[in-house]
Amino acid sequence: MATAGDEVRPAEGSARDTAEAVTAAEAARPGNGESVRIDSWIWSVRLVKTRSMGATACRGGHVRVNGERVKPAHAVRVGDEVRLRHAGRERVVVVKRLIRKRVGPPVAVECYVDNSPPPPPREAVAPAGIRDRGAGRPTKRDRRDMERLRGLAASAAEAREARGGDRADREA
Repeated sequence: MATAGDEVRPAEGSARDTAEAVTAAEAARPGNGESVRIDSWIWSVRLVKTRSMGATACRGGHVRVNGERVKPAHAVRVGDEVRLRHAGRERVVVVKRLIRKRVGPPVAVECYVDNSPPPPPREAVAPAGIRDRGAGRPTKRDRRDMERLRGLAASAAEAREARGGDRADREA
């Protein structure tokens, strides 16, 4: 039961929560004249999951700032174009705000302009060859059906031909 001293909080996602998040992002900004490392920035705006993943991406040449490969300690500035190859796609973002600490997704999106190409469409192919647990070893017919579904039937037939053909071919 609520008493007179209890604070009433608004529902999640309200304007007050957003304002608090923006205030937290402002607090995460570096001071005047300070810079932010590129590995730290791509982590804080949630382009990579961990800062060490950001540093590894930089060392591997997967991060470019204004077209140049950079080291993890490279200082990023407002207006820089950051290109990141991660998880099978390329992200192209322009820095709008520098932040040092990791913030929530709604605030992180406000820190950059996303110019990335749309992600490639996922293939709408049903997974082939998934068997029920406890069904045992597949029979020869089951295996051939699974190969046919995966599109390996042609390659299996070619492999048989390379080994010397079918039994009927050898007997004749």
